[in-house]
Amino acid sequence: MTVPLFGLLFGPLIAMSSPWWEDYGIKEKFLCADKAQLVLERNDAQASLIAGRFRSTLFREDSAEPGIRYRNDGMLVILRGDELTLEKLPIRLQCIRTEQV
Repeated sequence: MTVPLFGLLFGPLIAMSSPWWEDYGIKEKFLCADKAQLVLERNDAQASLIAGRFRSTLFREDSAEPGIRYRNDGMLVILRGDELTLEKLPIRLQCIRTEQV
């Protein structure tokens, strides 16, 4: 049931990038189950999740759980290898890395 919900959350737009003055050392593109594309730009302290014109800043979370975790008030992003999990309860979406710049 998560497949069509991503489109409702972020719209069918093509992912953009963050402004140049934001210093994210890593930029990765992901393809999600509903063929939507998103971009995750990140560093050791924070990340920017971009899907079309939607952009959200998340902060690194210390956790004993596997993966790298970033969170804001309404969303959790978990990065494990080439898999990105986006949780915005009650929605959980799985995406696969397609490119790392």
